[in-house]
Amino acid sequence: MRTRWIIGLVVLGLVVLGVVAIGVATRGIGLSARRSPWPGEASLARAMRWWTLPSRYRTLTNPLGASPDTLRAGLAHWAEHCATCHGNDGRGLVAEGRSLFPPAPDMRAETTQRQSDGALFYAIEQGVPFTGMPAWSTGTPDGERESWELVLVIRHLPRLTSEEIAEMETLNPKSPAQVERERQIEDFLKGGR
Repeated sequence: MRTRWIIGLVVLGLVVLGVVAIGVATRGIGLSARRSPWPGEASLARAMRWWTLPSRYRTLTNPLGASPDTLRAGLAHWAEHCATCHGNDGRGLVAEGRSLFPPAPDMRAETTQRQSDGALFYAIEQGVPFTGMPAWSTGTPDGERESWELVLVIRHLPRLTSEEIAEMETLNPKSPAQVERERQIEDFLKGGR
């Protein structure tokens, strides 16, 4: 236990030194969400998230089976809530995802895929501080089920089919202007003006 405290203090000291170094390096030039993470910044952030992850989530496995119905429900939820930042395909190459700092990660990437189910679940439920990732926990069994369905989706993203992407596109949220434009097109195609 004492070793853990010593390690914690050393890590805290390194973080403080890092913050001071960043402050000195950026004094007068500002910080921007448009910049790319500095070398090692993403790795340090991942290490800190793992270190602070409650131990019970580190080896937790998804209790849901990857049935077609469960995956379909997860894909629909992803399209409605997650695709805004992560894209339907999970790459994060959408305007909102690229505008965040750090940018929304590629959910198909090895760094994401090698995280435990519990770590992904925890990030969905509790959010990721200092990023754009909100906490989605509702505190209900249904909410937890939806989060586990999203873990299944994240695991499935590297094998996502073009048909699944097309289906999700029909489920993505639309602005009132988009809805009105689609109505006008439909009216025009039906012979209206």
